Amino acid sequence: MLTLHRVQQQTLLLLLFVVHLSRPVCVDVASDTEAVLGSSMKLTCISCLKREELKPNTNVNWYFTSSENNTYDRIHSNKGDSQSLDGPFKDRLIWNGSKDLQDVSLLILHVTESDRGIYECHVNRTFEFGTYTPSTVTEKKITLTVKEKASNDTTAIYSEIMMYVLLVFLTLWLLVEMVYCYRKISKSDEQVQDTATNYLAVPSEQKDNPVAPVTE
Repeated sequence: MLTLHRVQQQTLLLLLFVVHLSRPVCVDVASDTEAVLGSSMKLTCISCLKREELKPNTNVNWYFTSSENNTYDRIHSNKGDSQSLDGPFKDRLIWNGSKDLQDVSLLILHVTESDRGIYECHVNRTFEFGTYTPSTVTEKKITLTVKEKASNDTTAIYSEIMMYVLLVFLTLWLLVEMVYCYRKISKSDEQVQDTATNYLAVPSEQKDNPVAPVTE
């Protein structure tokens, strides 16, 4: 019973370790730059924190300029609450980011020809360390084109397939490692238990009076 309890405890610790490793991790990826007329388009903007335990004050602003316009207009703001501003994107922008404001992406609904142009996301973070309040600013630019039909991007399809294959491989590898560790722990505990059982099976006289070595 004691051995089974130890195996269960060690298995639980191993599972907790695996869950810890499988936590979501912030990865900075580039945004798609080709939208299809009439469909939805995600503008990806990711600004990862170097130390996720820090909780800075974060302000996010999105700007847009068309090819005919040289000035940038602010189209979206997020200071804890997502807010679309008046303009050509009114009621067509949806916040598609994360609560911790590391992913600050937007989703454009019903893409039109006038949506082609340059988008910029500005992420302003302020950290508080007593009287010292440093700040950082991250800016990312996305040049969006609009097409009537989606083009066949074989590279993107191949990359997505490879990503799923890699995820399956890593999952199987973790399962194999868990089974191997479980069997190794069980075998070790069984050997300890067998040794203890054999020792208890020896008569007490032999324990107290071990056989003297035979000498000639």
